[in-house]
This record gives sequence, structure tokens and C-alpha cells, in this order.
Amino acid sequence: MDSPFHLAFPVNDIEATRLFYTEVIGCSIGREAERWIDFNFFGHQISAHLVDSLETVPTNPVDGETVPARHFGLVLEWNAWHDLVEQLNKKEVNYLIKPTIRFEGKVGEQATVFINDPSGNALEFKSFKDPEQLFTTK
Repeated sequence: MDSPFHLAFPVNDIEATRLFYTEVIGCSIGREAERWIDFNFFGHQISAHLVDSLETVPTNPVDGETVPARHFGLVLEWNAWHDLVEQLNKKEVNYLIKPTIRFEGKVGEQATVFINDPSGNALEFKSFKDPEQLFTTK
């Protein structure tokens, strides 16, 4: 990994967030204070910040699905994506968008799944059978 990214995002319940990101996603905890907590998100730093109110997130149609316009996630190796979906199934996670293959038979074909954290932040995990397709346009 060249440079880990950092992302800060709003939450309305620190303890529910802690449980979700550690128990469901498998993150470890970094530094924390009363109103924020850092997680090791697959080698990247994400910071949950407690806020008093959350915004409604608009959506955008993508390949027949209603995708939250604001979301974050990770591109995983093919088998790691399937392992994560199996883990999510065992935890009986409610899917925002169920595991699916998007753009099937086209450039950029990918496996994708969307879930919400307890504060309604949308996370997308995706994978390409051919990792070279990540930025391919034709």
C-alpha cells in the first residue's frame, strides 16, 4: 500500500459504532476520545465523530440499483470479498444492496455489496476478478 487514506465520518452513537466496526467488519481500534474513535480499516484510518444530527444522503441510480451518493469502502481481492460477504451473512447483516455482480459482461465488471453502519453511513465493498479493470475505461 502506497499511502493509507484517512476518512472522518459522522455517527450518532459511539458505542454502537464501536461494536459494528470491530465485531461486524473486523476493524481494530486506534486512538479515541469521548466524541471520536479511530479504526484500522484494512490498513487505513477511519475516524468516527459523534454529531448531534445526521444529514439525509441523496441517492444515484447505478446499474439498476439505488446507490447512496455519499459512501465509502474498499476494493478487496476476489476471495477476500467473498470471505467478507460470508462473514456478513453469519452476522445476519441487513444489506442496503445485496451482494451482486455489477456491469456483468462489461468493462469494469465487479462484485459489490453495500451495508449501512448503525448511523446510516453507507459502506461499499467491491472486487474485480481482474484487478486491472479498476480504472479501465474501454
